[in-house]
Amino acid sequence: MPSSSPVTPSRPLRLVIAGGGTGGHVLPAVAVVEELRRRAIAVEFLWIGGRSGVERDIAAANDIPFVAIQTGKLRRYFSVQTFTDMLRIPVGMAQAFQRMRAFRPDVIYSTGGAVSFPTVFSGARIAPILTHEQTAQIGVSNKMAARFADVFAVGFEQTAALARQRHHHVVVTGNPVRSSILHGSRDAGLQRFGFDPDVPVLYVTGGARGASPLNSRIESLLPDILDRVQILHQAGPASANDDVQRLATLRSQWPEAQQRRYQVVEFVREEIADVFAMASLVLARSGAGTVAELARLGLPSILIPLPGTWGDEQRKNGAQLADVGAAMVIDQREATPERLRQELLRLLDEPEILQRMRAAATSIARPDAAANIVDELLKLADKGH
Repeated sequence: MPSSSPVTPSRPLRLVIAGGGTGGHVLPAVAVVEELRRRAIAVEFLWIGGRSGVERDIAAANDIPFVAIQTGKLRRYFSVQTFTDMLRIPVGMAQAFQRMRAFRPDVIYSTGGAVSFPTVFSGARIAPILTHEQTAQIGVSNKMAARFADVFAVGFEQTAALARQRHHHVVVTGNPVRSSILHGSRDAGLQRFGFDPDVPVLYVTGGARGASPLNSRIESLLPDILDRVQILHQAGPASANDDVQRLATLRSQWPEAQQRRYQVVEFVREEIADVFAMASLVLARSGAGTVAELARLGLPSILIPLPGTWGDEQRKNGAQLADVGAAMVIDQREATPERLRQELLRLLDEPEILQRMRAAATSIARPDAAANIVDELLKLADKGH
């Protein structure tokens, strides 16, 4: 729980956020920013991110000054790109150090991704550092960043055991979710997408950049499945795949009644709260951010973990929900269109099962996660002073 008397700086707190690449590393930082603003704490922010991740746009949307530095991916396998990336990392370190020396932060909040290590390494002698690992498996960047962090925060209890092998000060905070997703309107969501309030809604999402394996499986079920369900399908931007264009073309060939039951978009933005509010069931990957949001909102789900993640982290993330009965986790190899059709229709036809899944999801939520991280950051800033 949040501390009863958190430390509040007498002048604006200078906070550096270091993280990016994917929404899983970015959205927790947004939740922490929202919590700081909710408390009316005066803060000067600086977000240090990469040049090609989603963080630049998200920082801008939240009125946070942003600078990009060179980053290099820390791979666990051989690749020719590793050599060029290794040259970028020292450049990024120098750029991060220059930015932070000018900004003079009181505390650094690292959320992971390729940008986190060069920023943490460069900031270790400038300000105290909190590194946060969202997944059930510690990522390569965070393994390295943890060496320079004052506090190693983790999202899951099982991750804490791994973290304590590497760090003396581990805190289980949970994974913050944006407060903005908590206040959606089912009616607004249905109206926005032209859906029938008497027909269940399936929300399909592969994350910020989509997931073609999920997209192709849903495509195989269309349009036949639409006599039982309405689908909002976030298929990913054109820069990541061409699935939206193909699916939109397919949709245009159906009768109007079927078209009304299927909407495909590149990305869901500010309307995400309404989307969650209208969803009866979610089909998704099992990134840590997705798992945290499903738990916080009490949403039943079918999760198809991304294969080949470090330490099988997505399967372990999904297990947090599956183990309490809040989700069904299906390996991608086993998630055939036939299997998905069977499981989707079975769940949608059993509202009692969906209700039990909702209650189970809520049981593992950590609604205080953002507050926990803010408290740790304020303690570090006060200690630094």
